[in-house]
Amino acid sequence: MRLTGVSRESGWTGLSVQTTLPNPSTRPGLRLPGRVTLAAGPDDVLVRHIRLGLVTTVEPNDPEAARRLVQFHQAPIAGRFVVPAGRRRAVDFALPLPWETPVTTFGGVPLLSLRMGLRTEVSVDPDLDQGAMVPVFVHPVPTQQHVFAAMDTLGFSIRQAGLQEGGLPGVEFTLPLHQRWGFWVAPLYAGPITEMEVIFVTNSAGLEVILWMDRRLALAGITHQSISRFRIWHADAGQRDWVATVDGWLRQALNRHAAAAAHADWSARIAGSPHVSRHPDEPIRPGYGLGGTAGGAGIGGGGSGGGDGT
Repeated sequence: MRLTGVSRESGWTGLSVQTTLPNPSTRPGLRLPGRVTLAAGPDDVLVRHIRLGLVTTVEPNDPEAARRLVQFHQAPIAGRFVVPAGRRRAVDFALPLPWETPVTTFGGVPLLSLRMGLRTEVSVDPDLDQGAMVPVFVHPVPTQQHVFAAMDTLGFSIRQAGLQEGGLPGVEFTLPLHQRWGFWVAPLYAGPITEMEVIFVTNSAGLEVILWMDRRLALAGITHQSISRFRIWHADAGQRDWVATVDGWLRQALNRHAAAAAHADWSARIAGSPHVSRHPDEPIRPGYGLGGTAGGAGIGGGGSGGGDGT
């Protein structure tokens, strides 16, 4: 599917901008190929630069404020040049997508709440930027997809997905936003919690999965929350028993969540498991750094991939 965005023609330069994506579907960590075509009017047009940006809407930290449009990633693709009068100039590009680029499709279906576009800015004067917007559809990386599929097998269903401004305390993000996936809790795990959100932090080496659990104790909104973090490699994703892995993460996080509220009547350990083909992964030792290298000493290239609750 080819998508094209065309800007309005400039009133005094006569320049028009057309951005074409041969395939608007992509994944975090890949390059998004395309072409920007500029057509000049009756006069030569001096272009100062061409810049691409990924744009989406986010929820601000202030709950009373409205959602706002944010350009969270940008890259230049061309510098200074002249488009001769009556001529066209094409600039090909392959925009690298950050590993933390939000996912905008679930099960192959675009989510209306997570629209994203590629904006082309062509500067022909310090006071004038012309832009053409093209939709972009971001699919999960294979490791994320395995987590989604395992949660579906375990009985979880997606409730909502959204983008939040800023990051989380103690979690290293490279973008000025983070994505949250809200799930309806599966019956087996529903005792200690009523709500759960999943947050992914991804880089080229692996995936950090953050489980944000909440138990509403009263209709008035009194809650008990806890956060657990689990890290895993991309390299062995195809050989892993993902249902057992995710079930192990969930039971570890739930037991920790319940233990933090031991005074409550519902705080009980989750002893059962719907999938017992093997034991859940043990927590890995400190040293696996998602912010930089692939891991610390003693982890090894294969990596057993476990979790550490925080």
